[in-house]
Amino acid sequence: MTDIHYCSNCGGVMEIRVPPDDDRPRSVCTQCGFIHYINPKMVVGCIPVFEDQLLLCKRNIEPRKGLWTLPAGYLENHETVQEGAVRETFEETRARVKLIDCYRLYNIPHVSQIYLMFRSELTDHDFGPTKESTDVRLFRHSEIPWEEIAFKVILETLNDFLLDFKQGEFPFKVRDIYPDKQ
Repeated sequence: MTDIHYCSNCGGVMEIRVPPDDDRPRSVCTQCGFIHYINPKMVVGCIPVFEDQLLLCKRNIEPRKGLWTLPAGYLENHETVQEGAVRETFEETRARVKLIDCYRLYNIPHVSQIYLMFRSELTDHDFGPTKESTDVRLFRHSEIPWEEIAFKVILETLNDFLLDFKQGEFPFKVRDIYPDKQ
């Protein structure tokens, strides 16, 4: 369940147990009783758009290095979801964007992640590779490299977006993503 071996409060040894008044196993310090909660990671990102084109970046980091994705990454402490989405977009593409609205929230319980994706517009055409991306390009909808998309959540986001684009309406939705059953 956890790889936390020592307490961040006192340095004592941690053990997995259900604390009093709780209903789940947690990492609890055997010396001071401090409970270390491990919660899902929040991932924030953008769907950067210019007219009928989407900005994608080719990952230069694992996991899924060499495959295409929308710019997204982990939210940092002391940062709003909007600030994080704009920052991640810039870090991965050097693109500056104007956020339009929240588009999708994806629960991905099997990897303890929550994705929040924003629709956004490119504010200029100054974008390109970074240390996190080997290639950054605008793709017309018909040119998206579907077989080379890095993550199921990005594939779902792109599919939803293209359907909504055709209809001209972009409702906010919450969706769940589970691993494919084989």
